[in-house]
Amino acid sequence: MPFARLATATTPTCHIGLGLAAVGRPGYINLGRDEDLGENRSVDALRGRTHELLDAAYAQGVRYVDVARSYGRSEEFLADWLNARPDIDDVVIGSKWGYTYTAGWSAEAETHEVKDHSLPTYERQRAETDALLGDRLDLYQIHSVTPDSPALTDKELHARLAEAAAQGLSVGFSTSGPAQADAIRAALAVTVDGEPLFRTVQSTYNLLETSAAPALAEAHDAGLTVIVKEAMANGRLAGPHAPEALQAVATETSLGTDAIALAHVLRQSWAGVVLSGAATAVQLASNLHAAVVDLDEDQLSRLAQLVEEPGAYWERRGRLPWH
Repeated sequence: MPFARLATATTPTCHIGLGLAAVGRPGYINLGRDEDLGENRSVDALRGRTHELLDAAYAQGVRYVDVARSYGRSEEFLADWLNARPDIDDVVIGSKWGYTYTAGWSAEAETHEVKDHSLPTYERQRAETDALLGDRLDLYQIHSVTPDSPALTDKELHARLAEAAAQGLSVGFSTSGPAQADAIRAALAVTVDGEPLFRTVQSTYNLLETSAAPALAEAHDAGLTVIVKEAMANGRLAGPHAPEALQAVATETSLGTDAIALAHVLRQSWAGVVLSGAATAVQLASNLHAAVVDLDEDQLSRLAQLVEEPGAYWERRGRLPWH
């Protein structure tokens, strides 16, 4: 398991990963991204921004990087960074397949990505990922599994994924939507030749959306590494967008709301890696303070009041504009 390498790391930030969804393409749904990235969204500008973030993350102890076929040129930017630093061999790399990027490097595109969990899409995207990341890829995840996803029942796809696992690639899945828990439990039941297929699960969990927690605990107990995405709720827990209770706790600790939000997730016993989706080096540095945050019971109790009903949370997320 590639994540066993993280267990031997001694830096407090080794269980915080860097996700490149916000910097691998010109358009994304995070709040405040207009100010974060500015007007220059050229390929070269975002390549440089990505490399700056990767350098800063590595220097501060981050050892997991998360990309996807649908995150614009994130795999390409990461591959360029790795190729320029052949001495770096202790980073765990995860990517995802199942969405195709369709925006043509425009933040104004009508459709930014198209979902397809079929075997032909897996084969095409696996070849595309291999061409960029090759044997540096540690983990390949099905992108955004929901309870009705054909990826949960396609035996031929399962066999192909099991073949990849037999060759040393870890196979995982991510989830999205208000029924994440159902998707996680369905995926835990998928076996090939009597053996569980998936070794990791990546799900949305944050102060506003906690519904997947029991299922993620079950996945952890079953031996899967749990990766948490969207711990900042696409910017809703950052800075001026943060709820008053979160801002109050941040003031009490003299830290940013982002560090508090991430620290809440890091406290969960089942959380193996928690992703930062920082778009700037300053944001990343602030995020990484989460590793040393100590919250008392009163603060945790106040933060617990922020939880939203899953349907309402995902409906609001679905209305966030692409910036």
